[in-house]
Amino acid sequence: MRLIFCGVRGSTPAPGAEFVRVGGHTSCVALAHDDQPWTLLLDAGTGIRRVTAEIGGAFRGTILLTHLHWDHVQGLPFFSGGDRDDAHVRLLLPEQIGPDGRTRDAAEELALAMSPPHFPIGPEGLRGDWGFEGIAAGSHRVENFDVVAFDVPHKGGRTFGYRISDGDVSIAYIPDHLPDAATTPAIARACAGVDVLVHDAQFVERERAVADLYGHATVDDALELAALAGARRLALFHHAPARSDDEVELIGQTLAEAAGARGVDVFVAREEDVIDLAATRR
Repeated sequence: MRLIFCGVRGSTPAPGAEFVRVGGHTSCVALAHDDQPWTLLLDAGTGIRRVTAEIGGAFRGTILLTHLHWDHVQGLPFFSGGDRDDAHVRLLLPEQIGPDGRTRDAAEELALAMSPPHFPIGPEGLRGDWGFEGIAAGSHRVENFDVVAFDVPHKGGRTFGYRISDGDVSIAYIPDHLPDAATTPAIARACAGVDVLVHDAQFVERERAVADLYGHATVDDALELAALAGARRLALFHHAPARSDDEVELIGQTLAEAAGARGVDVFVAREEDVIDLAATRR
């Protein structure tokens, strides 16, 4: 299984020279089976635009959303690989339950932000063969990957984390997370032994009050979860949009030094970096 970071920022894109090395696009990660095309996309922030160049044509696969906040969906109408007549796209988002106890329509949920007057077209305006579905917590088979969806605390709507496995290699993807003592043990079990944990790293400990206000983790929380889960590597992800490359890299270096005693290899997620998960075990 291969992974490429297509967008690594949180909240809003970060253009400018001081964000070039780490990258300024919002959340999107692409997965592929070994040397096969990228067929599973995790979130659809502005980083999804990078996927078009990577696939060199029409996208035929699945987009798996963690939640519906802008920075995780704002790239959808600008994903030219998916917005063409020969595209075939299945979009899955966490199942939303209405006050009447019924499951709400996935396309209608997405259209709350992507439709007039907020945007010129709705989801139905995307060209190609698109399907919109809710996904429930639990185990699924998606693009020949084994996927486990689990609830993650985060303010502003239901949010999932995902564990994705291909044979004996696996990643966990938790870009937005407000840890609490009640749910952390179950989340750690869902992530147990993964090769890479891609985790929310938008805030540092001195910013704890703001992190709590907006429903996010600190980098120390990310390391704590990685150690508890027995993850081999921790990718710091969803970087603060105002955090310069130098600042992000210093955070990564400092945490990596602290992580040595915890048995976790810490690194900064950077756009266009590719990880061959099988190779990391050699």
